[in-house]
Amino acid sequence: MTQPKNLSDVKRGTSKQNYTAITYGNDKGSIGFGVIHQAADVTSSVMLQTPDANHSFFLDGDGKRKGWTTSIGPGNFQVECGSANKEAQESLMLNAKNGNITIKANNGKIRIEGTDIELIAIGEGGSKGNIRLTASENISADSKKIVMNAKASYRIATSGIGEVVAKSILKCYGSIFKMIDDSVVEKDAKNGGKRDAEKNNTCP
Repeated sequence: MTQPKNLSDVKRGTSKQNYTAITYGNDKGSIGFGVIHQAADVTSSVMLQTPDANHSFFLDGDGKRKGWTTSIGPGNFQVECGSANKEAQESLMLNAKNGNITIKANNGKIRIEGTDIELIAIGEGGSKGNIRLTASENISADSKKIVMNAKASYRIATSGIGEVVAKSILKCYGSIFKMIDDSVVEKDAKNGGKRDAEKNNTCP
């Protein structure tokens, strides 16, 4: 049983205690049941460890990590499955019934590769059902064909230079065309436009 850091923690009732912990192991590794973590705040129902403390697997049973499953490793973490399945089957599933899923590479790239990639956001009310792309530098798309369909509206804006280029044929269709420049800021055009210019110059 891992001992608490100090006796005052025991008196305050903040340190975990048990008298049934069991550990089996040798110089290559160990497995423990009911072992208390070094910080004395969580009891691990099952704990697998190698001599390197940074290579461990925990099934925690109480405290602030009750029900947590944690795998820590200094090397690669690999999962392979589906060799006996057909292409249309769901071979690997990650399902968070509540809460977020975060995939983070602190010092590397994140790659998603497949015969097809589908991003689906389901939600209602404007605050849900959204897909957001944010990049500190560039967003690049390279494909044979790009098709976008916005049912309500779309907007493409930049505070710098904007270009639309078609080396073959460029088609533009609209039931009404309204084109203005910054000259309407000083004097409104016959068909209006000053309000649009002010709106677009104040948008981020």
